[in-house]
Amino acid sequence: MNLNAQVQIFNRVTLLDKLLFTKHLSLMIKSGIPLSEAVTTIKDQTEKTVFKKVLDGVLKQLLNGQSLEKSLEKFPKVFDPLYLSLIRVGEESGELEKNLDYLSLQLKKDYEFRKKIQGAMLYPAIVFSATAIVGFSVSFFLLPQLATLFESLGSHLPLSTRILLFIANTMKSDGIFIAIIIAGLTIGFKVLIETSTFKPIWHKLLLKIPIFGPFLQNVQLAEFCRNLGTMLKSGLPINQALDIEYDATTNLVFKEYINKIKTSVSKGQFIEAILETTKYKYIPPIVAKMVGVGEKSGKLDETLLYLGDFFEEEVDDTTKNLSSILEPILLLVIGLAVAFVAMAIISPIYDLTNSIKR
Repeated sequence: MNLNAQVQIFNRVTLLDKLLFTKHLSLMIKSGIPLSEAVTTIKDQTEKTVFKKVLDGVLKQLLNGQSLEKSLEKFPKVFDPLYLSLIRVGEESGELEKNLDYLSLQLKKDYEFRKKIQGAMLYPAIVFSATAIVGFSVSFFLLPQLATLFESLGSHLPLSTRILLFIANTMKSDGIFIAIIIAGLTIGFKVLIETSTFKPIWHKLLLKIPIFGPFLQNVQLAEFCRNLGTMLKSGLPINQALDIEYDATTNLVFKEYINKIKTSVSKGQFIEAILETTKYKYIPPIVAKMVGVGEKSGKLDETLLYLGDFFEEEVDDTTKNLSSILEPILLLVIGLAVAFVAMAIISPIYDLTNSIKR
């Protein structure tokens, strides 16, 4: 198994690893330390085995006379096209340390951005996971035990108890089979949405989901504006920057947008004029207006970086409000489920107690 395969499977080279490597490399080059010596120092200080092997491979290429960009290019699972392009431009212009600064700054923003997104998803993920675990535990262990008791009480059972009894008997007889079906459907769904037919439909649907859709839209816009602004600021031509961003974008809706923009820009059109058409539903008018200002003033890179910060703030606001939005909904759903189970269990016992007293 080669090193790239190891990196892909175990994914041990994190964004933070790459951020620290870029920052340290920038500082050492600024201090006048030769490139190969700087990489050697970082490699010796790195504790992660896979990343140490990656840096060892990079160092061997450097010692063989390769440029930094060509050396890093050997590890595409670690260093993406955006990273490599900025390194290449820095080496060609003689401003490698400057471009490394750009990269470290943007990687830091990207790292903080992802942490915000992960933080926003953490609370609902914990609640849903806990609910699922409790639900399956009750279904597999508690309800089957209560089924015999409910059946002994006769046919005069409340509707809620009869529903719960049906669920209990079903889980008692076919619980494992149902669990296998659920797992199979989940895996099948994941496979289905990765197919070329359903993936575009799924990505469009994600953008239409209330709360989550606008959140995902702002995430995509923040990454698009920040990446494109960084590439332009480092000296990449707009066509090449759009090519790289097209490859980096994962959402197929925005991927199609970038492809259309790229095609129109290659024909000499301004991005503002392109975005003002009705083809870009998920790119708000403010982007077109601000990009137009940047194009006319010759500061498109700064404008895009500003827009990237703007949409990151929108995502930040959403992450802060997400818990307060989801909490009452989740509590209501869980409360109704608990109330239903409690009523279904207590009602027949209460009726039985009353009949005995009479």
